[in-house]
Amino acid sequence: MFEAKIQLLFSLIGNGYLKDRRLFRAFLDENIEDFISEEYIYHAGYFVDRPSLFYHKNVDNYRTISAPHMICIMLQGLLFTRPDEDLLILGAKSGFISALAHKLIPEGNITVVEANSDVAKITLENLNKLNYTEKIRILVKNPLEGVPDQKPWKKILVTGAITEDKIYPLLEQLDPDGGVLFAPIGNIEQTQTYTQILRVGDDFFGKKQLQVQFSPLMTKVELDELELVMDFDEEIIEDQNKEDGKPSHISIKYTSSILDEIDLKPNAKMNPPNLIIQPIDVGIVFLEYIDDITERMKKSEQVREIASNIENIGILISIIENFKDKLNISFEQIASSFNHIKIPGTNSDFKDQPRVSNFTLETNKTILSSLNQFQQVIRKEVNKLKS
Repeated sequence: MFEAKIQLLFSLIGNGYLKDRRLFRAFLDENIEDFISEEYIYHAGYFVDRPSLFYHKNVDNYRTISAPHMICIMLQGLLFTRPDEDLLILGAKSGFISALAHKLIPEGNITVVEANSDVAKITLENLNKLNYTEKIRILVKNPLEGVPDQKPWKKILVTGAITEDKIYPLLEQLDPDGGVLFAPIGNIEQTQTYTQILRVGDDFFGKKQLQVQFSPLMTKVELDELELVMDFDEEIIEDQNKEDGKPSHISIKYTSSILDEIDLKPNAKMNPPNLIIQPIDVGIVFLEYIDDITERMKKSEQVREIASNIENIGILISIIENFKDKLNISFEQIASSFNHIKIPGTNSDFKDQPRVSNFTLETNKTILSSLNQFQQVIRKEVNKLKS
């Protein structure tokens, strides 16, 4: 599974979808299988670039986690520039997208609005298991309303099809100081255009990205459910134009590049991240990930988990070897220090020995010392790459 994930990520990079180093690392950290129940796990798309089913009540009421390439487009389209930006996600997607987003904005708060109470419950359970609920909260309400009592939102992500007339109440909730909304806008029964909208003061600038086909953000089934569960009354915008449903003061100006061709006002300073992944980015991500795996392994008491971590580190090191000539690192030192790690039951040298049930790394000073030395080598090479 780990090798399949790596192959998928390199495919996303090669095809131009995965461009942000932070998101590359987030995909490594998060496992999509943690967000899909056993009932659907064998239908999951974590080996290939396709949507993954996680909820199915009937042919008119089901949910999928978006394909990895679409998740890349969604999260990178929000142009996260600071770790403390707040994010509003409309449509839960089982919590996978919000978990990835949390890695991009670890100091920000994320609110997920979901109309389907079953999907909201599944999402909350998934995030609880991973201890994410301190920074990510779930609301069961009409996502078309957004969350106006907490505006302005720096970022808003719409994960289901929405018609243009329904987008304007959400635009009003965007932060005037460079807030960004990303949504599939268009006919909910046909195709939509994933559209990036930037707010600067009272001006709205849009960029049409690509044609997509999403299921509706909220179905009639879920609207009926909300009416039963709570006193539901769709919000009416006071200055709404009755003819087209658009507030009179909102006009979206479409341009080919909302950041390159717009003269941003002084109060809307934005520093978009470098959205191109180079070999040095892959090296940094892999080495930092190896460092984290090693740290977790030192505290583990499960031989099977330790064995899996050792195997995954070996896979990453072998990949790094393929482009070591493009990196300013001492690869031989990395490989040598890794080969000095000898853990009973996990290395080929011990394949004929039985696994030890009460084995822990903390009580084995020799192994712990070799792990610490390996970790020091890894951290030294990370610092070298970053400098």
